[in-house]
Amino acid sequence: MAEGLEQSPFFVKAVKDGDIVVADAPKFSLESYINEYSGKTRLYRLAHISWRSTYLCLDAISAAITESKRVGDVHFYLSAMELLQKLELPSAMIAKLPKDIQSGIDVAWVEKQTRTIKAETDRLEAELRTYKNNLIKESIRMGNEELGKHYYNIGDLPNAAKAYGRMRDYCTTQKHIADMTLRLIFVSIAQRNWNSVQSWCTKLHTVTLRPEERERIDPIEMVCQGLSSLSTGNYGHAAEEFLRVNPSYVNGEPQAGIVFQKQVMTGNDVAVYGGLCALASMDRKELQSRVLNNSNFRQFLELEPHIRRAITAFVGSKYTTCLQILDSYRVDYVLDIHLYRHFDVIYDRVRSKSIVQYFIPFSVVTFTEMEKAFPPRGGKGIQDELVGMIQSGLLDARIDIPKKLLVAPKKNPRAEVQASAVNMSKAYERNLRLRLVRMNMLNAGLQVQAPKSAKQGGYDIAGLVDDNYSSAPSARVVGGGRKAKWDGSR
Repeated sequence: MAEGLEQSPFFVKAVKDGDIVVADAPKFSLESYINEYSGKTRLYRLAHISWRSTYLCLDAISAAITESKRVGDVHFYLSAMELLQKLELPSAMIAKLPKDIQSGIDVAWVEKQTRTIKAETDRLEAELRTYKNNLIKESIRMGNEELGKHYYNIGDLPNAAKAYGRMRDYCTTQKHIADMTLRLIFVSIAQRNWNSVQSWCTKLHTVTLRPEERERIDPIEMVCQGLSSLSTGNYGHAAEEFLRVNPSYVNGEPQAGIVFQKQVMTGNDVAVYGGLCALASMDRKELQSRVLNNSNFRQFLELEPHIRRAITAFVGSKYTTCLQILDSYRVDYVLDIHLYRHFDVIYDRVRSKSIVQYFIPFSVVTFTEMEKAFPPRGGKGIQDELVGMIQSGLLDARIDIPKKLLVAPKKNPRAEVQASAVNMSKAYERNLRLRLVRMNMLNAGLQVQAPKSAKQGGYDIAGLVDDNYSSAPSARVVGGGRKAKWDGSR
């Protein structure tokens, strides 16, 4: 915990540049939170918290420096130490840090680790060259795999992806291809290359595997697809993928040597990401049937009860309660490496949907009542918010500014009935014309033949007649009897 870092030059510049920075304490304990993860994602999440939270910055950066030395990632260690220097901490704060961090960069460790990394890289590359000279496919595949793991562990993600990609020519079974694809998905997530994640997930889906292998891999594929869709702002597709994840994912076995449940997304993350994406993209009826009544996803929601409460409140038209729950967890979600850019967007979507649903039963609502139900957020008044929703087409209403009223537009039932009758008559007329054309063609024994270059099976009879029947091409019968045929002339 650190107080007073809001005035640090690093965070002042971040806020000025428009970055998201929070000063309040989250609901989670940093130690218990980070212990849910393992591998490089611990470093990435600690670094993210260091950059986004003035409250947890020092604790997170200290843990990140210690963890980077433990796993031997020199590049990450130097980046964390550089961030610590940018904070320009006063002496009192520096004294609270661990002694090995107070003394600055551990040059001896950096040099020793750099030599160790180079020696290990040279050894693995030499072994791979030997395997290639011996033309042993399985050894070459495993050599590339070991080299890819090494590059990933030292933080060289581009070379890790290249090493894993070279495995393809030496895979001899479908399981080998699946493992290679999983590793490429894993590295692509670390690179935040979401187009590659989607592409490799699609290829993984086409790999032919035994049923028991497919059962273990499918939840991982859905989780990665959902994460990719969330990160690109496609909340509807993300919700679809997360809602399909089998609860067995939580306790699933490692695949391709990767524990996705701890190195990518935990079961709690599935509940949070899936629940928020569903709130942003589904209406109340869908939320009830596809989320709350979903026996599989309900087991994930048990891990994050507040998400279930928020969805239940929205379905039950308790919009203020739903928004209060989401707002109370904003700090936690801003400190999530995958959610921080999306939570405010998701919240605004849920808020806009709530306002629309709240206004449906009324013809007139005062601004005072609207402010009670939806307290202004982010310094934006309720009037400005309603104006923006009306201009964007989200809310069908008018504003009486002098009286501070939100007014529903008056509808003309008679005009709506007349318009419906006209549309119905046009549809009936079109269907009748199509039926008459078909009857006449059958009675004439007309046979429609497709061009040689077209697919066999003829044309759809509806395609020969458009809405303007008089403009349809004329037909003449060639030959005689029931075997007459269409020759294409007008």
